[in-house]
Amino acid sequence: MRVQQLVAALLVALVAGCGPAVAATDDRVPSFRPAPPRPYAVGVRHLVVDPDGSRPLPVTVWYPAEPAAPAHATTQERGGPVSSPDVPVAAGRFPVVVYSHGLHSLPDLHAPLTTRWAAAGFVVAAPTYPRTNLRARDFTRADVRNQPADGWRLIRHLVRLDARPADPLAGHLAVDRFAAAGHSAGGFTTAGMFTSGHSRRLRAGIVIAGGGLAGSFAGPVAPLLFVHGGADPIVPESVGRAAYARSLGPAAFLGLPGQGHGEYLTPGRPGFAQVLAATTDFLRWTLYDDRRARDRLPADAVLPGVTTLTTRALPDRA
Repeated sequence: MRVQQLVAALLVALVAGCGPAVAATDDRVPSFRPAPPRPYAVGVRHLVVDPDGSRPLPVTVWYPAEPAAPAHATTQERGGPVSSPDVPVAAGRFPVVVYSHGLHSLPDLHAPLTTRWAAAGFVVAAPTYPRTNLRARDFTRADVRNQPADGWRLIRHLVRLDARPADPLAGHLAVDRFAAAGHSAGGFTTAGMFTSGHSRRLRAGIVIAGGGLAGSFAGPVAPLLFVHGGADPIVPESVGRAAYARSLGPAAFLGLPGQGHGEYLTPGRPGFAQVLAATTDFLRWTLYDDRRARDRLPADAVLPGVTTLTTRALPDRA
């Protein structure tokens, strides 16, 4: 399939299928604290949302782990944290990032980014979408239109889970501080979660190599960060820049001239350090109200010849 046809098919599916997001219930605001000053070990667990329903949703969750975690939970691999199962959650509450994979992908393939966010003090919940993941038996890109609703199902599930005393994550989720992020089709999924009527729990979004769609960027205004390669052959940079122009409120566009559809998400590749720093700063600012992270973002994001940054109305606080 030609590139133009691929993009057109994806956009048509998304525009046709994404309805208003369903707001989560019980917008209570639990106690919270400033952004953590040091990195954590990283734990991992797996759960399934609606396991007996018509559309079960497996989820990989990376979370900040206790400092007293076993040594193998804190070892470094290519400069990043290694996740370990059955490690206790660190004390306190942590904001949550819902991360959406792209077509023919899986949550684990994004671990170089998501585990580093977890080490920085975020719970990262990554669904395996039933009909677009790498192992889907009935793969269809048209199912992307259903994925924003899956993201909201996951948010509602995590809100309920936080209130279950027996669950290891109970009492550790800042259920009023969610962000959505995703790559490629997952970026379109992320945009599709910001529709009219969405809950104010969803405070920020990161769209990587994706774009907007009909109905996106409505409802409560939330800061958005767009990340895009300038030579992306799958989703052209113009698609991402058009979404940036359509979005409302504070926004930033991190460009990677000459780069393609996501090689900058691989540790050691040009631009990875800047993408990691910029996205982490953005999450700390929008979910921890960390003004110093907001102030660092331009310097952390830009490396001449590798990245560029355009911003719009980044206020003191999200």
